[in-house]
Amino acid sequence: ALRLPAPPAGAGAAARELDVASYRERVRAMFYHAYEHYLESAFPYDELRPLTCDGQDTWGSFSLTLIDALDTLLILGNISEFQRVVGVLQEGVDFDIDVNASVFETNIRVVGGLLSAHLLSKKAGVEVEVGWPCSGPLLRMAEEAARKLLPAFQTPTGMPYGTVNLLHGVNPGETPVTCTAGIGTFIVEFATLSHLTGDTVFEDVARKALKALWKNRSDIGLVGNHIDVITAKWVAQDAGIGAGVDSYFEYLVKGAILLQDEELMSMFLEYNKAIKNYTKFDDWYLWVQMYKGTVSMPVFQSLEAYWPGLQSLIGDVDNAMRTFLNYYTVWKQFGGLPEFYNIPQGYTVDKREGYPLRPELIESAMYLYRATRDPTLLELGRDAVESIEKISKVDCGFATIKDLRDHRLDNRMESFFLAETIKYLYLLFDPDNFIHNDGSDFDVVITPYGECVLNAGGYIFNTEAHPIDPAALHCCRKRKEEQWEVEDLMREFYSLKPKKFTLKRASTHGEGEGAKDPEDASSEKGGEKRNSKKSSHSLLSCPSQSFNSKLAVLGQVFLDNT
Repeated sequence: ALRLPAPPAGAGAAARELDVASYRERVRAMFYHAYEHYLESAFPYDELRPLTCDGQDTWGSFSLTLIDALDTLLILGNISEFQRVVGVLQEGVDFDIDVNASVFETNIRVVGGLLSAHLLSKKAGVEVEVGWPCSGPLLRMAEEAARKLLPAFQTPTGMPYGTVNLLHGVNPGETPVTCTAGIGTFIVEFATLSHLTGDTVFEDVARKALKALWKNRSDIGLVGNHIDVITAKWVAQDAGIGAGVDSYFEYLVKGAILLQDEELMSMFLEYNKAIKNYTKFDDWYLWVQMYKGTVSMPVFQSLEAYWPGLQSLIGDVDNAMRTFLNYYTVWKQFGGLPEFYNIPQGYTVDKREGYPLRPELIESAMYLYRATRDPTLLELGRDAVESIEKISKVDCGFATIKDLRDHRLDNRMESFFLAETIKYLYLLFDPDNFIHNDGSDFDVVITPYGECVLNAGGYIFNTEAHPIDPAALHCCRKRKEEQWEVEDLMREFYSLKPKKFTLKRASTHGEGEGAKDPEDASSEKGGEKRNSKKSSHSLLSCPSQSFNSKLAVLGQVFLDNT
């Protein structure tokens, strides 16, 4: 394994930071190597084929890589290209096409990517229309794409079909069998759409689908892998945290944080108990039979590597780190995570030896680094950069690794490489990125519904790493009774005694500074830019809830004593 050069005696933090900066620039170069070759050789197709330097449509015909990479451009600071791509997408993307599309993939990549870009438009210097963020061309595109998915939800159970024709709706003869994740991974995008547009249908169908899965869990509290959306009978009864189930659990937590929804969080915490009871062995998670709890597959799947990051979101950092370190040993064994890894044998599973440059382990490292600052997490980032560049880089981009044992490549670069893998790597190495804002500054925009706070941080990433600003959900409805009851909510979950929180700003030494006078607010042209230390109640459409902002980074809500 490669080692970070040891800092010279006395150089300490500066040497480490220099190292982080150099890896950050290498990640930036990786992005542009892939992105520019997509534009040159593959656009307007969905994806780049890096071994033949051409393109192919995969999940529809949406110029998918362009939509997926759009918010990554802004995170890398490329405002001019962000603005150019917004124009290209408005002109060139049409959802009125006779194409069979995955309901799940279209939602997380297209709807999620467009919503995120819409909410980041002003930050990227795009001329936004009057009424933004409650209106705008990217929001209209996201809504149009989501409307094309709605026919899939018209089932007796409210659980959606897995595939829909964008022109004709659900095809006659379409299979009614959908994976659990394909049913439970809509609340983040659809609730955001409902809050911004005022049309409740999106949030309603997403909630109905979530609740149908909850209702159909087994007596021991587990859900299976695939279910018949007409009869609600489980077709695949393997229960675990990986492929086919993964983002259902992720969206219960993220939906709970985004919407301040106690019901979603309590659902997750119940599942979490059952998962620990039946599937967890020595900080690994196995697959078990959903009704009996007996082990069906002693396998680790690369998709499961999101779990430590999710654990960090609910404050379970110690368990998260232990599981992360197990997964990291697999990475070090192969220079990537094979799709399946047999835990007792300590080796790959036949026909599942590939690594399509997935982001999940890097995603968990990014979350855990925000929570712990443990340098081991930066080492995973370093290893990822080194091995992806060494094994996967080709003249026309980065190729999926077909087999980690002999480093054979496949002629595909999935759009999530630019949407997720590169983004999480960059954010791991960029502690000062606007995405990591701790709430110490924010923008105030004027909407038809009054003043509205945006860009204060706490972004919720959808499962394709598209960041959603939770504050935006409060911009487009005047609901005086609405309150963010973070403290009460978390106190109830953890049965803690009441505790007073104060809003602090982290100084360079990590110590909080006291709040200053609200009268000092400075303003800038084109929407006031204020410091939250100086905010007043009148800026918010709801009473401000005092809590420690240092403990609510990236949507993670921790209490002082957890």
